[in-house]
Amino acid sequence: MTVRRGFAVFLLRRLLQTIPLVVGIVTLTFLLIHAEPGDPVYLMAGDGGDESYYRTMRARYGLDRPIAEQYVHYIRSVSTGDFGFSYAYQQPVFAIIRDRLPATLLLSGSAFVLASIVGVLLGIAGAAAPDSWPDVAIRVITSILYSAPVFWIGQLLLLAFAVALPIFPVGGMRSLRESTTAAGAGDLLWHLVLPAVSLTLSFLALTARVTRATVSAERRREYMRAARARGRSPAAALIRHAVPNALLPVITVTGYHMGMLVTGAGLTETVFGWPGLGQLLLDASNGRDYPLIIAILLTTSFVVVGANVVTDVLYSALDPRVEW
Repeated sequence: MTVRRGFAVFLLRRLLQTIPLVVGIVTLTFLLIHAEPGDPVYLMAGDGGDESYYRTMRARYGLDRPIAEQYVHYIRSVSTGDFGFSYAYQQPVFAIIRDRLPATLLLSGSAFVLASIVGVLLGIAGAAAPDSWPDVAIRVITSILYSAPVFWIGQLLLLAFAVALPIFPVGGMRSLRESTTAAGAGDLLWHLVLPAVSLTLSFLALTARVTRATVSAERRREYMRAARARGRSPAAALIRHAVPNALLPVITVTGYHMGMLVTGAGLTETVFGWPGLGQLLLDASNGRDYPLIIAILLTTSFVVVGANVVTDVLYSALDPRVEW
C-alpha cells in the first residue's frame, strides 16, 4: 500500500467514525431543545390571541406534530442541508448562520493563532530555565488565567481598557463612521483586540503549561545528553532536538481543545456584543427559536468534530510512528 493510498484510507476511516457522533449530536440536541419549557408560539404571536390562532401557528411550523414525527422530519431536512426556517427572523436558518459564522470564525481563529504562538513561546521559555523566577512567574500567571472564566476576564478587560482607559471600543464589530476600505479593516481589528485577548488567555495558559511539561520531559532524554556531548550549546540542543519532539503532544492538546475556543467564543461575544453565533444563540434562546438554536449548536459541534479530525490527520502526518 502506497503512502498516498494509506493516508486516503486513514482519512476515510476517520471520517466514517464521525458519522455516529454527528447523528448522536443531532438527536441529543433536538431532544434537549424540545424538552425545554416554554412555547415559541406565545413568544411569536403574544399571549393575547385566541386558541384557534395558536393552533394555526403551531400547524404552520409543524409544532403540533408528535416529537417523533418532528424528529424524523428534521433528520431528513438536515441530511439535505436544510436546517429549517427561523421563527423570529422569518428566513432560512442557513442564511442567518452563513451571515454570522464568519464573525465567530474570525474571533476564534485569531484567538487560536495568538494562543498557540504565545503559549508555545512561554512554555519553551519556562522549560529552558526551570525553577527560575521567569519560570515561576509563567507558571503562576498561567495557573490564574486557566482558572479564570472567560466572561469574567472579558468584563475585567472592558472595565480596564474601554471604561477606565477608553482605548478600545466597548463592543460591536465595526464603527458606523468607518467604510469597508483599509480604514474599515483597521477599525475591525481595533474592535477585535479585546474580544480576542479575552478568549485567548485561558487557551494560552493551557498551551504554555503543556508545552513546558513536554519540553521539560524531552530535556531529560538520552538524546539531549548525546547532543550536548557532541558540542551543541544548551539552547541549540533545546531548539533543534527537544522542541520538535515536544510539539507533537502540544498539537494534540490544542487541536482537541479547539472546542474550548468555539464554546468560549459564545460567552465572549455576549460580553462584547460581537455579532457572531454566540450572540445569535442568546437571542434565539430568549425567543425559543427551535430551528435556529439547534442549527447553531450543530454548527459549533461540526466545527469541533472537524477540528478533531484535522488534528488526528496532522498528528499522523508529523509522527512516523503512527500507522495509517
